Amino acid sequence: MFPTMRARLRALTTPLYTSRVIHRIVRFAVPVAAAAMVLAASTAAYAAAPDKPVTPAPNDLPTVIINLQTWVMGILAAVATLFLVLAGVYWATAGGDPAQVDKAKGALKNALVGYGLAVLAPVLLQVVRGIVGG
Repeated sequence: MFPTMRARLRALTTPLYTSRVIHRIVRFAVPVAAAAMVLAASTAAYAAAPDKPVTPAPNDLPTVIINLQTWVMGILAAVATLFLVLAGVYWATAGGDPAQVDKAKGALKNALVGYGLAVLAPVLLQVVRGIVGG
């Protein structure tokens, strides 16, 4: 390796050089961030206020059922993912203990049931929609 390249590499890895770079970045980033915040606040200040208060209209039944379907699927998928992660942790930390392996298998079964319910949620809510008449 050439001596000048070695010296440049040494200069790049010294704490003094990295602190200078960080100082330069901070000196540039702080004013830019401040300007962005001022611009964002000024646009909100000039927004026109409505003449009368806006009240949201109530949703019709099909919209409520679709929103409910989205929430139910999301919650079931989140809980199933939690059980899947717990099953993996139980199985990884079992260390050959049969009771711990059975606990992991139970959590895995719960995760699969949760994913199945998340997939079947649209079908179940379609049945509810048919019963209610939406």
